[in-house]
Amino acid sequence: MGSGQQVAVFGAYGHTGRFVVAELAARGYSPVPSGRNAQALRELAQEHGLEARMASAEDAASLDRALASAVAVINCAGPFATTTGPVIEAALRAKIPYLDVAAELEANLDTFAHYQDRAREAGAVIVPAMAFFGGLGDLLATAAMGDWTAADEAHIAYALNSWRPTAGTRLSSAVSRERRGDVRLRYSGGQWERRTDAAPALQWTFPEPVGVREVIGEFTMADVVTVPQHLSIPDVTTYMTVEAVRDVAAPHTPAPTAADRSGRSDQTFLVDAVVRSGGVERRATASGQDIYAVTAPLVAEALERVLTGRTKTVGVTSAGEIFDAPDFLHALAPYIALALHPQGA
Repeated sequence: MGSGQQVAVFGAYGHTGRFVVAELAARGYSPVPSGRNAQALRELAQEHGLEARMASAEDAASLDRALASAVAVINCAGPFATTTGPVIEAALRAKIPYLDVAAELEANLDTFAHYQDRAREAGAVIVPAMAFFGGLGDLLATAAMGDWTAADEAHIAYALNSWRPTAGTRLSSAVSRERRGDVRLRYSGGQWERRTDAAPALQWTFPEPVGVREVIGEFTMADVVTVPQHLSIPDVTTYMTVEAVRDVAAPHTPAPTAADRSGRSDQTFLVDAVVRSGGVERRATASGQDIYAVTAPLVAEALERVLTGRTKTVGVTSAGEIFDAPDFLHALAPYIALALHPQGA
């Protein structure tokens, strides 16, 4: 466990950041809350008895001060299009690992494109999208592959009973839409396509008790960035239940509210990852409560494995590439219900 090691958490006072701070503290680390909102930082630090450090993505010196004496940094501050580059640069200067919980496709793509060579040459570890979107789906798809070295296609379907977006989700989505314009992204034939047609409405058969549900196909999320970075799969598609799409798209859907003492909402999820090759299908699924809350154990477990050397590579890397995917998923047993079928016919 952490043994009091300091871990900087940039954007610690955000909805997801608060879960991350609590999870790190529970694992024995000493979180160092950081960000630009002085009042929010002060309140969070007082609540948990922590040392807060003001920092801004526009001020490199402040980031250096925030990361001083930290063994790693976790970036929870969106929009990640603005924060990812500066915080990664600060982590490289400090020679410490960087992890983030970004779900912004463009920010994730930028991280792999801009930092892969530098990070590998420096022996640095940079793990983007180590969250519900990007990390969990990638781990499930990797575990489902089993002994396969390649597959024809991967499909990751999300069944959310509702999706009450945080302010951070809304801001990040707006930035992505601004960067992307009137197109949507799809990964097919081993390359990214910019599409202007409507995403297809389909049905997906989830494991029971969810069953057959209406979904939006090609609802491209961060898993479509992380999976093909290390798995030889030319077609990667993600799907989202229509109710969740309506919730997140509606301007007046309220933010999540706590339904238990840990602060989790009553949102439930099931993630169904299917890989196919030559007519054979393999599957891995995970279910649990609150997509924002479950991000905290995902990124905290990743941090712990990076710091203890339970990794398989360096550089900018996806969760399924750097970690033993089945072992990692089983370590999340207190937070998710897991079903792995890597030998399915």
